Amino acid sequence: MHPVADDSIDMVVTSPPYPMIEMWDPQFLALEPLVGTALSDGEGVRAFELMHAVLDEVWRECHRVLRPGGLACINVGDATRKIGGEFRLFSNHSRILQAFPRLGFSVLPDILWRKPTNAPNKFLGSGMLPAGAYVTYEHEYILILRKGIQRTFLPADKARRRRSAFFWEERNAWFSDLWVDLLGARQRLGTTRVNGLDARARSAAFPFELAYRLIQMHSLIGDTVLDPFLGMGTTTAAAIASGRSSIGFEIEDSLERPIRNAIDAAVPLGHEYAQRRLEAHVDFVHARAEAGRPCRHVNRHYGFAVVTGQETDLQFSIPHKIKAESADRYSVEHEPAPLPPRSTQIELPIASNP
Repeated sequence: MHPVADDSIDMVVTSPPYPMIEMWDPQFLALEPLVGTALSDGEGVRAFELMHAVLDEVWRECHRVLRPGGLACINVGDATRKIGGEFRLFSNHSRILQAFPRLGFSVLPDILWRKPTNAPNKFLGSGMLPAGAYVTYEHEYILILRKGIQRTFLPADKARRRRSAFFWEERNAWFSDLWVDLLGARQRLGTTRVNGLDARARSAAFPFELAYRLIQMHSLIGDTVLDPFLGMGTTTAAAIASGRSSIGFEIEDSLERPIRNAIDAAVPLGHEYAQRRLEAHVDFVHARAEAGRPCRHVNRHYGFAVVTGQETDLQFSIPHKIKAESADRYSVEHEPAPLPPRSTQIELPIASNP
């Protein structure tokens, strides 16, 4: 990430290769050959630490490029594996949480992303017989780390921050420590075969909505979002769809085409998600009114009711046109998201202020 200037990135959203998940052994071996020696010698704990030492170098660069107060959101899962005849848990999330404070990050409350699986090998160990059966992990972590103290905003940022607001009902759903509603979103960017394998599974890409939601929660329109493990390009697509800039790095040449496909998909996805959120809010306003609790504020861009004064300047930014400037650089034109046609035909009740 040497081309990226110090203190120039507003947010990091990424999912690294998970240490001690066998699918990613080759990537770690290519960067640290001693990993292979440790695995062949049955030294699981040593191999685990060597893999994380590789990731530590990336986290150090993330600290360098993030501006003070910038956030890093890291999706990672723990690993279970049998090494040297011993089955055990390798806690990737806790090892990352140990590394970040040493770099100067503050650890913030994390999110559990529950992603059930019906895979044939779901049941681990001795099946129905005690005491050799093991719990199956059906969740991953979204770790949230901040560089230094809380981000401060200049007076010139005030209008941009208010425009970047989210709805009150979104705040209640998104800022929960348990996410269970992202299942099935994984395929929105499509699938691509790489060397006979599904590239999305091979890169362990998270769902588009996971990146989109985090970007909406923790950055402003116009901010720059970095993904040092770009994979399928999901973070870049979500940043474009959200009116943000994006920088990504990926060492797997075979993922170049999926990344370009994700960039192409960002325009329709940006429109789809903005319209869905606006329509959902209109439905929410009507439900409140029918329950005898109409909203008391009005959004000045869309003319509909909102719960709080912080939502009155909210306006979504969506991509309008994407142009390839060079082999690795794109320019994107954004525009304000319009109110969906269905919503413009509905009279929205607003409570009168006392």
